[in-house]
Amino acid sequence: MRLDKYLKVSRIIKRRTVANEACDAGRVIVNGKPARASYDVKNGDVIEIAFGARTVKVEVLSVAEVIKKEDAATLYKIVD
Repeated sequence: MRLDKYLKVSRIIKRRTVANEACDAGRVIVNGKPARASYDVKNGDVIEIAFGARTVKVEVLSVAEVIKKEDAATLYKIVD
């Protein structure tokens, strides 16, 4: 699954266009490297997203095309 779509489906970022813009601006890092929106997300990837002064780091647990809003948080876990 594309990185921008994963960020939207997992509800880390609310809209796919915003996720795409974040990738283009270089604010999304996957496994220590800046990633493009077309990056293919796999289980075990570590994604870092810079939200202004705050940085969120998550590990991908699973990839699903469709998931309920209540279950979206099961797709990843927050890493310190």
